[in-house]
Amino acid sequence: MDLTPRVETFGQDDQTWLDSAHGTDAAISGTVDLTKGFVAGTHYPNGDLPSGTALGKVTASGKYGLYDDTATDGRQTLVGHLFTSVKARGDVIGAVLVHGRINRSRLPFAIDDAGVADVAGRIQYV
Repeated sequence: MDLTPRVETFGQDDQTWLDSAHGTDAAISGTVDLTKGFVAGTHYPNGDLPSGTALGKVTASGKYGLYDDTATDGRQTLVGHLFTSVKARGDVIGAVLVHGRINRSRLPFAIDDAGVADVAGRIQYV
């Protein structure tokens, strides 16, 4: 057992992409696989994967990766957004927002109309 003290610094989480609190109490837990579409300098340049990141679910593993409409491993279907930022270290567990209202223009990374259609009825974009 390692009892060495560790210091972690947390920044302010930018959740301005949320248009309301609707659905935030129903976020689900999920494991994010950083090997599935994420690029260090682009998606987590400061070591944190930002809240609002669009996620697809990898069919083979059940883990979440970066939503990509051109993927063929399940990530081509948008299932939700990372609710809070997480440290980008290996596979990380985070909260996935699967229902609510989102200000599309404030998301950290743009999503296409196909992704919006994938979550129609669960997530409303304004």
